[in-house]
Amino acid sequence: MHEAACHCGAVQFRVRLLDGFDWVWRCTCSYCRMRGAIAVSARLEDIAFVQGEGNLTLYQFNTGTAKHYFCKICGIYTHHQRRSDPSLFGINVACLAGVSPFDFAEVPVVDGVAHPSDTGGGSRQVGVLRFEALE
Repeated sequence: MHEAACHCGAVQFRVRLLDGFDWVWRCTCSYCRMRGAIAVSARLEDIAFVQGEGNLTLYQFNTGTAKHYFCKICGIYTHHQRRSDPSLFGINVACLAGVSPFDFAEVPVVDGVAHPSDTGGGSRQVGVLRFEALE
């Protein structure tokens, strides 16, 4: 279980990750491209809110299938119910205690523009986001 919270701490939760950090990703869809978060997966039943669930706000667009949640106080995206598999949440790694998006040297980027739910195919990697510390 990982402890997690938004920036201001109003929303706090615990989550068990589906694959740990074996699969982290970014997405190219219009919303994810602007939000810029790195995500990991969890089953819907593997997230438990410790406090502040009422401080979450929901955003949906396009088909309305994906449900994007963020703190209505600090605005940080915490998680989303995935469109490609609504039985899973995507969790913002930056909300996990002791984890930073900069902990991952390479992050696969998946094609959210040609979404698998629209094309009938599987998820397709279209690139890699790299981070190299200058220290």
